Amino acid sequence: MVSSNETSPVIGFILLGLSAHPKLEKTFFVLILLMYLVILLGNGVLILVTVLDSRLHTPMYFFLGNLSFLDICYTTSSVPLILDSFLTPRKTISFSACAVQMFLSFAMGATECVLLSVMAFDRYVAICNPLRYPVVMSTATSVPMAVSSWVAGSVTATVQTSLAMRLPFCGDNIIDHFTCEILAVLKLACADISVNVISMGVANVIFLGVPVLFISFSYVFIIATILRIPSAEGRRKAFSTCSAHLTVVVIFYGTILFMYGKPKSKDPLGADKQDLADRLISLFYGVVTPMLNPIIYSLRNKDVKAAVRSMVFQKRFPQ
Repeated sequence: MVSSNETSPVIGFILLGLSAHPKLEKTFFVLILLMYLVILLGNGVLILVTVLDSRLHTPMYFFLGNLSFLDICYTTSSVPLILDSFLTPRKTISFSACAVQMFLSFAMGATECVLLSVMAFDRYVAICNPLRYPVVMSTATSVPMAVSSWVAGSVTATVQTSLAMRLPFCGDNIIDHFTCEILAVLKLACADISVNVISMGVANVIFLGVPVLFISFSYVFIIATILRIPSAEGRRKAFSTCSAHLTVVVIFYGTILFMYGKPKSKDPLGADKQDLADRLISLFYGVVTPMLNPIIYSLRNKDVKAAVRSMVFQKRFPQ
């Protein structure tokens, strides 16, 4: 048992995962492993083409490369731990490793929230103010915007992780989750977590509420501008430049808002079902969404598909 994070810093937690369903663990192991390989391959290819193909050296693809790198980092911080839990009957994780994993997951999630809003601004400028796009979204602007996304995510993750891991854990040390998910860890604390609840609420507003509002307003102007385009072909071409981003936003925020923004039930009779639902939703958010991102951007983007074909052709038939 973990008595305190001060007196027993090396004693860790037990990750419950799907240990109550041993027959499903092997199946989930294969599925998650395959998804993880697709994530590494798909996002890795996107990073390569955005770096190697000079035609993709634009702010939109620069942000897309950041998103792909972020998805690789996020899944790598949790998926190996999840896969190991499916093969180990009693998976333990040290206190410090739990803190690191919690920090990385929270940092990557918060960074993606900000990065998606930055990408929405990029699409807003490109469609609503195309003549000013080279000036507004220059390298001197796009690079600091991307860096700010990473810094903001790291700062909030540091705050949330520090507040969570300074709590005393003097009772049950079994985390009813696949990883050291912050909400699951907070349930084990034997002290007042009101500060944590308030800080999480503030983080929800800053990294969920504000970006969602910003993205929503951006797309209101984007759609209004597209509808004013006289030709149907022009409208289709304009919408195709932001449809992939909009699809990713709906999937990402729809999942994360439900996971972190929904009220927690106080009914103990429904606690088990709610915890299981939280774990499955978290798994979807943590694995399926990063897997879909490169697929969505590849299928709905002619430039990316052309760059991939060009890269493959050059490797097959070098000049």
